[in-house]
Amino acid sequence: MLCTGNAARSVMAGAMLEAAGVDVDVTTAGTHVVERQPMSVRTRAALAAVGLDAAGHRSRQLRDGDIEAADLVIAMAAEHVHFVRRRHPAGAGRTATIAWLARHLPADGAALASRISSMGLAAVDPEAQGDVADPAGGTEDDYVRCALELRQLVAEVAGRLG
Repeated sequence: MLCTGNAARSVMAGAMLEAAGVDVDVTTAGTHVVERQPMSVRTRAALAAVGLDAAGHRSRQLRDGDIEAADLVIAMAAEHVHFVRRRHPAGAGRTATIAWLARHLPADGAALASRISSMGLAAVDPEAQGDVADPAGGTEDDYVRCALELRQLVAEVAGRLG
């Protein structure tokens, strides 16, 4: 799961995917991170509002090893897809926004790597994929709205992953 600061959206989406019970390893990271920072108080409250917790979370910058190890990089917005294409081009074909994946990830039972490869993600315009708005700087209600949006998107992606 990838967002900007690894303090809100990717943290929430990662906790939600882990809670969904899908047999995947979840790593969260950001594109512009102050390393080892805890999630924001508003993120913690938004997670609590949907019955989740990620108390041990500490922010971390996306690394080459993360891209190498990932079958799929789930970005929160077009800017994150652009970042991967620019800084980690080997991951371009395995990176898309959560909104795009919720609508387009094949759920046909084939191996995930095969399904991802068949999507041609490196050629999909990031601007057409759909963003989850960053709640940073917003109110607690903005964070809760973000968590509710992510809960729906993660449920859709989890159903396609499993």
